[in-house]
Amino acid sequence: MDKKKIMYWVPTVLMCGIFAFSAQMYFFKTEMVRGFFEQLGFPVWVIIPLAFAKIFGIITILSNFNRAVSEWVYAGFFFNAVLATAAHYYAGHGMIGLSFYALVLVLLSRGFWSFRNIRGEK
Repeated sequence: MDKKKIMYWVPTVLMCGIFAFSAQMYFFKTEMVRGFFEQLGFPVWVIIPLAFAKIFGIITILSNFNRAVSEWVYAGFFFNAVLATAAHYYAGHGMIGLSFYALVLVLLSRGFWSFRNIRGEK
């Protein structure tokens, strides 16, 4: 495997792992997540739809079947990570947490994904 592929797949798999971890928390520890959402001032009705969106986003990114849909998924992951990082920061939890790492990984994955697609790789 060449360097470009490694530079794409490492942050992409780590990013998908973080979003999969948060989605499973939303599904299996809903009451705990509900408390966090209430504390951060977010509506609790969005927990399960957001978990499904994360799962579908992971599938879309890993399958890379449609460039336009993948662009939207990266945008959604970016905004999710930015808002989560800001919410935790303003709640006094500190900025450096899993959501911050997810943000960095989204930017790296998207950047290398674009670099790969410019050269016609799938």
